[in-house]
Amino acid sequence: MTSEASEAAIDRIVETCNGDIRGALKALLLVNEQLEAELAQAYAAVIHGPAPRGSNVLH
Repeated sequence: MTSEASEAAIDRIVETCNGDIRGALKALLLVNEQLEAELAQAYAAVIHGPAPRGSNVLH
């Protein structure tokens, strides 16, 4: 991502949180935690095989 694209993304995220920088950071942390959990599930599926049908591995 270019610096200009990064700046624009940051501006959009902060705008979405009504200018609340702290709220934007909290939102990004929550999204990051979710992505880390999904990545851990994906790694586990690769190592141990896919989860049983009907389970919610990656949505």
